[in-house]
Amino acid sequence: MYCLQCLLPVLLIPKPTNPALMETHVMFIVLYLIGFFLERKPCTICSLVFLTAVSLICYSGVGNCIFWGSCEGHLCENG
Repeated sequence: MYCLQCLLPVLLIPKPTNPALMETHVMFIVLYLIGFFLERKPCTICSLVFLTAVSLICYSGVGNCIFWGSCEGHLCENG
């Protein structure tokens, strides 16, 4: 489970509040994960635990996923 030491902090990186920065945030997360999996080659158990955690976070509620924001479209409603 040593592999998870570098994967779990990815889930704690806060999403930007500005919707314009969301694309940059998603690109950073995706590139970090691709680089991590290519360089470190984590074990199967760690990979499954991380992917399960990401899927549970993404589908537990609207706006929780690290890969997309809570706003639909480009503008958020204030209120």
